[in-house]
Amino acid sequence: MEWNSKLSILVNHNPDIKLLLEKGYALSVDSGYLVIRDVPYLDELKNLKIGAIVSKLVDIDGMHVKQEDHQIFFCGSHPHELDGPPIKNLGGGPVNITLDAKDITIERSFSNKPLGGFKDFYEKIETYVAIISGPAIELHSANPLTYRIIEVKDESVFKYNDTLTSRAEIGDLSAKFKDEVVAIIGLGGTGAYLLDLLVKTPVREIRGFDLDPYHVHNAFRSPGKLDSDDLGKTKAEVYQNRYEGFRYNLKIQPKYIASDSLDDLAGVTFAFVSVDKGKSREEIFNLLIKLKIPFIDVGMGLERENSLISGTIRTTYYSVEDAEQLLSKRLAPLDDLPDDIYKNNIQIAELNALNACMAVIKFKQLKGFYVDDEHFFHQLFNLDGFNCVGQ
Repeated sequence: MEWNSKLSILVNHNPDIKLLLEKGYALSVDSGYLVIRDVPYLDELKNLKIGAIVSKLVDIDGMHVKQEDHQIFFCGSHPHELDGPPIKNLGGGPVNITLDAKDITIERSFSNKPLGGFKDFYEKIETYVAIISGPAIELHSANPLTYRIIEVKDESVFKYNDTLTSRAEIGDLSAKFKDEVVAIIGLGGTGAYLLDLLVKTPVREIRGFDLDPYHVHNAFRSPGKLDSDDLGKTKAEVYQNRYEGFRYNLKIQPKYIASDSLDDLAGVTFAFVSVDKGKSREEIFNLLIKLKIPFIDVGMGLERENSLISGTIRTTYYSVEDAEQLLSKRLAPLDDLPDDIYKNNIQIAELNALNACMAVIKFKQLKGFYVDDEHFFHQLFNLDGFNCVGQ
């Protein structure tokens, strides 16, 4: 029988984890954590219970991992001694962490730091199992070495362990994005930064659309390095190649979105619009409204004033319920004016990045990741006064 692929990779490249598996521990890798099931312990009535130990993994290179600290998490109630009282020297407290596996629930953390710390995962797990399971082994002849292979469905969209989420203990919040299919329409300056941020967000799928070629000026207002081999290719090809090693379910296409692009947006749950032509924006808006897809539109208006650059960055959210009403307010430009300042391409990388950050923060507020006391649908950042206003 084979174990899940991420565990297989770790076993093949980390001798301490291989030792745990060979000794008979029921191992799995889940959501950036090493999980050890079938850990026996006693409850307050000396009944035999079965819990699980969970330890954070710090990913080094996709194959090798290390410990973050001496602490563990535990799935189960507090273990007890043979004579009844709770086992001492297990500091910590209650926690709320979500894993992909549905058979276990992390309920608490434990801390038992030896002098000098643990040298590796083998020593760490062996020590905690001895403390937690010792009484159950003595009283019930329980055995934590079950040699059980755990089948864990890998639901992560990332090709590397998302140890950022596990280290921050925000798995329950990140899980709110797992069903989102996001479209990014336009991969210019702000759109490229939107893509960079969303690639690292655990949404189920990302679709990007832009037919334009990738030129030198794009490199000066987008994330990542300038590779001379990219010049002249479509932005779609450049960004697909740049990010496909990071995550699954990424599809960036060299095409424009227009009124007849219904199939391209089928199944999309949220969209970001980052285009610089008013008429194109209007056509895209009408399509998204027709398909009942909520979306955020971004834009900026910059100009030279007294030889310095000033202007405003805009982020506007169109909900399914209010999109048509907001469209009539013309909060985003829907016309192409001959003297449109934005068409002069005054765009600066840090302002494109800021515009993208504002949009992604709003998206995450809408999904319940960030606090949102004001519920603004339209936000303007004024460079002149370095202030943000909303309505």
